[in-house]
Amino acid sequence: MRVLFVCLGNICRSPTAEGVLRHQLEAAGLGDVVHVASAGTGDWHVGKAPDSRTCKAALARGYDLSRQRAQQVKAAHFAEYDLVLAMDKSNLGNLQALRPHNATGELDLFLRRYGAALDEVPDPYYGGAEGFEQVLDLIEAACRELVVEIKGRL
Repeated sequence: MRVLFVCLGNICRSPTAEGVLRHQLEAAGLGDVVHVASAGTGDWHVGKAPDSRTCKAALARGYDLSRQRAQQVKAAHFAEYDLVLAMDKSNLGNLQALRPHNATGELDLFLRRYGAALDEVPDPYYGGAEGFEQVLDLIEAACRELVVEIKGRL
């Protein structure tokens, strides 16, 4: 199975989700059978590491994001990934416009699909450290639900 997380620049929310899910899959013994990646709808940060505040908050919880590099989502990703999960409605709209008509991968809002009280993962970029902590809280909980779904699919 292949999962792609998508946000705007691929430096805060989606790399966090990639790192958290990868960690949870490893803990569940599924790290070798599920491929996880992230991308952004914009191209401003392609090739760059996640935001330093994202990395710091994630590392404090045991998630090392230092090897990740931003990429821009492409129409081909819809054939490569079984599940494409947007962090917010704006990026979902961008993905819907990019998605080929014959795409087989599922597309949805990450939090809406996995039982959170919020539909969207808020963008912490312009805020303080508490925003990055909130993003981690939301993503950790939703990833636990996603792991349950993945186990059921495999």
